[in-house]
Amino acid sequence: MGLGLDRRGFLRGAVGLSAAGVLTGLGSGQSTASAARRRRTAVSVQDWMSALGDATPVQRLTIPGTHDSGARIGGPWVACQNTAVDAQLASGIRFLDVRCRAIDGVFAIHHGAFYQQLMFGDVLNACRAFLQAHPSETVLMRVKQEYSEVSADDFRRIFVSYLDDKGYRPLFRLDGGLPTLGQARGRVVLLADSDGLGGVRYADPQLFDVQDDYMAEPFGKYPKIEAQFRKAATQPGKLFVNYVSTSAWLPPRSNADRLNPQVKALLTGPEGSRWTGLGIVPMDFPNEAGLAEVLIAHNLAGQAVRLTRPA
Repeated sequence: MGLGLDRRGFLRGAVGLSAAGVLTGLGSGQSTASAARRRRTAVSVQDWMSALGDATPVQRLTIPGTHDSGARIGGPWVACQNTAVDAQLASGIRFLDVRCRAIDGVFAIHHGAFYQQLMFGDVLNACRAFLQAHPSETVLMRVKQEYSEVSADDFRRIFVSYLDDKGYRPLFRLDGGLPTLGQARGRVVLLADSDGLGGVRYADPQLFDVQDDYMAEPFGKYPKIEAQFRKAATQPGKLFVNYVSTSAWLPPRSNADRLNPQVKALLTGPEGSRWTGLGIVPMDFPNEAGLAEVLIAHNLAGQAVRLTRPA
C-alpha cells in the first residue's frame, strides 16, 4: 500500500473467444438493417458493434476500455498502455479514459506530471477518423482534468473551444442521458468528469456503478473485480464500470501481468462466460492478454457471429 501511495505522489510531483450467453433485450423491434446484422456469420473487431441492434442500451453492453488511455511515456511507473489511441480503437476498445492538463488555452494529455507527447486534438482526430471509417461504432470518452487546477468554468471554456472553434462539436453526443447504441453510432459519447461540460455526468450514482479501487494490490483487487462483474450480470440497470487496473505496490505493467490473466480465465470459465451486460471494463495493457476480444465476445454469443481480426 505504501509503495502505491508513493507512486501517486511521484506522479503528482515529478516532472479463445468464449460464448457469453444471450444479451438481454437485444433485437426487439429491429429494422431490416438490424435483421441483416443478425444474419452475418463473421464480424471484425473493428466493427463489432455492427452485429448489435440499434435498440440496445449502452448499459447492456460489455465494453472493453483502456485506463489512462494516453499514458505511454514516462517509464514503468507511468505507462499504462503500449499502443496508441488509434490502435486501441482498431483492436476493439470502445472506452477511452482521457486525462487533460489545461495549459495555454488547450488540453495536453498527461499522466500526473508527465506530458504524453499527445494533445486532446490528436485524440479527437483519431476518434473521428476511426468513426468515419467504422460508422456502426461508438466511443465512450471520459474527460477529466489532470495535473492542472483551473476552475471548472475555465476547463469548460477550453473544452467548448474544441467543440466550436476547432470544429469537433459534430463528433460528440452531448446529451445528458445514456443512449441506445443506435443513438450513439458514429459519435463520441461524452462522459464528463468535470462540471459544466455537458454530456453524461461520469460516475453519477443515478446512472453508474463504479469499481475503481486503484490502491488495492492485485491480491486484494481481483475479488473486487469479480464481485463487480457478478453484480453487473445479476443486477442490471445502471452502467457498470469495472477498473481492472491498479497502481498499488508495483508498476502498472506488473500489476496487469498478474490481474489480466485472472480476469481472462474468469470471463472464459464455465460461469463467467455466460455473463452479459458487464458494462465498461477499463484495463492496462489489455492487448497482452487478448482481453478486448474476450469482452467483445460477451456481446455476440447466441447470434452465430464469429469475431475476426482484420487482415
